[in-house]
Amino acid sequence: MSVLVLPQELTQPQANACLRALVQDLASLPGAEAAVDASPLSRFDSSALAVLLEFRRAALAQGKRFSTQGLPKRLADLATLYGVIELLSATPLSPPTPLN
Repeated sequence: MSVLVLPQELTQPQANACLRALVQDLASLPGAEAAVDASPLSRFDSSALAVLLEFRRAALAQGKRFSTQGLPKRLADLATLYGVIELLSATPLSPPTPLN
């Protein structure tokens, strides 16, 4: 599985460029998963969440599962505070089939 890696700094000034780079790299990812490694992040603000959520939307639109790895605790805490932490974990390709 290929993983896209976030930079060390992801604040509002870098957000648009980072998102463009991620979306551009999305098309070249093999397989059905779009995974992002957030472990390099050491300086970030809520823009990092916006980038991850927008990239998630782009991945799902291309039929790929989305997941994050190495989410820094402060960013996970921020995502929890905003109520979006569940959106940053693995996303299934399609809704589960109900069991009869």
